[in-house]
Amino acid sequence: MRTIQFREAICEAMSEEMRRDPKVFLCGEEVAEYNGAYKASKGMLDEFGPKRVLDTPISELGFSGIGVGAAMNGLRPIVEFMTFNFSLVAIDQIISNAAKMKQMSGGQFNIPIVFRGPTASAGQLGATHSQAFENWYANTPGLKVVVPSNPYDAKGLLKTAIRDDDPVIFMESEQMYGDKSEVPEGEYLLPIGKAEVKRTGSDVTIVSFGKIIKVAYEAAEELAKEGIECEIIDLRTVRPIDYDTVIESVRKTNRMVVVEEAWPLAAISSELAYMVQKRAFDYLDAPVVRVNSADTPMAYSPVLVEAYLPNVKRVYDAVKAVTYR
Repeated sequence: MRTIQFREAICEAMSEEMRRDPKVFLCGEEVAEYNGAYKASKGMLDEFGPKRVLDTPISELGFSGIGVGAAMNGLRPIVEFMTFNFSLVAIDQIISNAAKMKQMSGGQFNIPIVFRGPTASAGQLGATHSQAFENWYANTPGLKVVVPSNPYDAKGLLKTAIRDDDPVIFMESEQMYGDKSEVPEGEYLLPIGKAEVKRTGSDVTIVSFGKIIKVAYEAAEELAKEGIECEIIDLRTVRPIDYDTVIESVRKTNRMVVVEEAWPLAAISSELAYMVQKRAFDYLDAPVVRVNSADTPMAYSPVLVEAYLPNVKRVYDAVKAVTYR
């Protein structure tokens, strides 16, 4: 099987869906002439032309509103944000219009739209370009929120998101666009709302999603050297959350650590901790431990960036704590 980059998987998913359905189009800053800020739409302008691959002004509120209106009129827009940090300018269109329109219209309007782009930190980008918004959007009824961790998942989930009749937030990472994995050449779809057990283990369940799951893998390898076998669950979707897969794993391992690149208050990890104590309390042999970003804006200094983000040592220490070793 061939190996391709994350950005290529995204491009293939969008291109295949645009060939399949003439109602699909892509818009956003630098998606056309520049082939995408991260080259995730490379070659798409040449194939589909300027009516279906549209460069927009630097006006997220404006082009998000255009996308919502287009979806209300039967099209299927893909709206790219150069970073989800900039989606805050458009958050009224996303939350007050895209997410609520079906309910407010009594079911008369579906909003088949995908908002996609990178989220969270990507190195020394400072406080205003390093925020993780997965839990913000997952807090909104009417939205689905997808956060893939590898090219295979990204392609299958994005194709499903584009075909979905409801608004989908599809969150990537600047630091994953060059990641490679095996991706089939033939068409495949992955279901939204289904987690995957990426690594089996018997001693502790580690739950994560997006690029930060790589930290969980590294920690699990170190812990395996000491005889501690970690089961790793990749949520892939944080609205809806696949609670059943998590609960099944915790009932086997009796312990859980959640690793998430987000501030700790009202995070996805908070929700998971609540649901596990509700549905699997009698199976827990230790309190659930969360490994989140520091509860402060992210700094520019590399030393402070390292201290801010979940890292291998923090995950390692969390697993040692819940296993009492």
